[in-house]
Amino acid sequence: MAIATATSLDVYVGGKLLFGDVSFKLEPGDRMTLSGRNGAGKSTLLRVLNGELTPEEGSVSIQRGARVALHDQRPPRDSATKLSDYVFSGRSDMLETEAELARLEGEMAGGASEETMAAYAVAQSRLEAGGGYRWRDEVLEVLRGLGFGPEHADRELKTFSGGELTRASLARALASRPDLLMLDEPTNHLDIPSLEWLERYLVGIDAAVVLVAHDRWFLEAVGTSVLELEAQRARFFAGPWHAWRQEQAARQIALGKAVDKQERELARMERFVERFRYKASKAKQAQSRVKQIDKKKKEGPVSEKRDKRSLRFSFKPPERPGRIVLKMAEARIEVPGRVLLDDAELEVERGEHVVLVGANGSGKTTMIETLAGQKQPAAGIVRTGHNVNLGYLSQHADTAAGAGTVLDAAQRETGLTGPKARALLGGFLFSGGDVEKQLSDISGGEQRRLSLAILVSSGANVLVLDEPTNHLDIESREALEDALTEFEGSVVLISHDRALLEAVGSRTIVLEDGKLTSHQSGWAEYQRRHDEREAQGDAAAKGAVKKEKAANANGAQAKRREGKAAEKAVRKAARLEERIAKAEAELKAVEEELADPAAWANPTRVEQATAKHEAAKAAVDDLVSQWETAQGAAEAAAT
Repeated sequence: MAIATATSLDVYVGGKLLFGDVSFKLEPGDRMTLSGRNGAGKSTLLRVLNGELTPEEGSVSIQRGARVALHDQRPPRDSATKLSDYVFSGRSDMLETEAELARLEGEMAGGASEETMAAYAVAQSRLEAGGGYRWRDEVLEVLRGLGFGPEHADRELKTFSGGELTRASLARALASRPDLLMLDEPTNHLDIPSLEWLERYLVGIDAAVVLVAHDRWFLEAVGTSVLELEAQRARFFAGPWHAWRQEQAARQIALGKAVDKQERELARMERFVERFRYKASKAKQAQSRVKQIDKKKKEGPVSEKRDKRSLRFSFKPPERPGRIVLKMAEARIEVPGRVLLDDAELEVERGEHVVLVGANGSGKTTMIETLAGQKQPAAGIVRTGHNVNLGYLSQHADTAAGAGTVLDAAQRETGLTGPKARALLGGFLFSGGDVEKQLSDISGGEQRRLSLAILVSSGANVLVLDEPTNHLDIESREALEDALTEFEGSVVLISHDRALLEAVGSRTIVLEDGKLTSHQSGWAEYQRRHDEREAQGDAAAKGAVKKEKAANANGAQAKRREGKAAEKAVRKAARLEERIAKAEAELKAVEEELADPAAWANPTRVEQATAKHEAAKAAVDDLVSQWETAQGAAEAAAT
């Protein structure tokens, strides 16, 4: 049964149609990704589904009783609230149920009525349906998966950074156990381990999911369908993300539009799937659409509206530097109160493309700032090589900061004249009046594109890039990917965009536990080997646990056998004690008989009585000997 159904939605913004005639249906397990350029209406559609906005035409139907959760880029406002309280508040139903159970238990302590018992049974059923007494563990698992530890639980929200607050909002949405889950850029501010955890979590839940993301690796791992918003209209595609992209490019070829570009898109998707192959079954999905794509290529043109603007650029041919362009030797890199790297060694050669990976907080940004000369090492040597012209792009794009307009910034940073600066900006989608926007008014995506334009114009032969895809849509990320792949100079790159890491990097540097390790492979190959090692470690650990359990089971079985033996020995000793008492009584009777003088009057009686006494005495001695053996066995089995 459908959890959500959208029928012929028309939405206007400022009197202008944003999108029209949008329809789709979502069932449990569906994970629909929204595709479209910035401004196409993806976030707006999420808010329509969430009931925050009302469409001018059409309707949204949500299954009765379904839980709905939306995560977007608006941080939580209750700044004095503790993180744990904020996230647990997403399960207000469970908190209320627990409070009701406690109240009913109090009433039942003095004697329960049938009405109270019935209410308690209903509340107990609600608790079990919501996860039972382990529901809190489920919430804590979400917090751990998104990088929050026990030390964060009691901190007030106002003490967290903006990125951490965004992760807190995501944790609350996930922990609410919704039937319809809507995620707007959930991959922002997540490191790669958290991204992979989120992928596994979303694939594993029995909910309908609608998500907006610019992380191609994430879209491929999670999505089961695509809703394409383009030029005020929508097209639904049932299938994985890469297959939709291939179909999209084939469709454009059939229309006879920019055939060379679309052929490049098809080749890109083939490369993408090849890189993604280590993620198990995804490679097979590439083949499932080949016939359909070939068919699309052969189809005749159909009328179609499409936003034709695209970002495409290339770096200038770089001047040749020395063989070693960046060198770090015996370097110690610190932040107040913490050593991030000690005795670190690194060399980057001419033309080499290096990617740097590591968990959030491991020190990647500080290290890359040190390589770029923005910070000094606490000890050791960090230097650039001969004839190096280094271009640095921070994750905050502060090269585009300052006063004035976009055009002013471009001229100030590049030294270009007005017409040439305009031409440069035009290649980065700043057209017409866009170049006259004040820097204080431009969006994050515009700021990033401006920074890239300045970087491209710099003529750098060594690029040091920290999260260059921040705020870029997929088309812009792919344009950056193409430019970096073709760049003949050296690149040092930090990114959480795994598709970019794999496309650009020829060597992977891992920063972990204060140490640098170098891997002579791209990111996907390094990750594959890392996953295999972890799987082997898990298998070995499971084997050790299984062996230990078997040993414990054998030990327990032996103990049970020993226990049974001890019990048997004790029972035998007890029976012997009874027989000894009886034999001693018989011996005493014989001795009393011999004590009678009459027993000695007749030699025959004397001989009989003596024999009887010796037999009784021997019986007692034999039973005592058996008892001592049984008692020793019982004591040995008990120790």
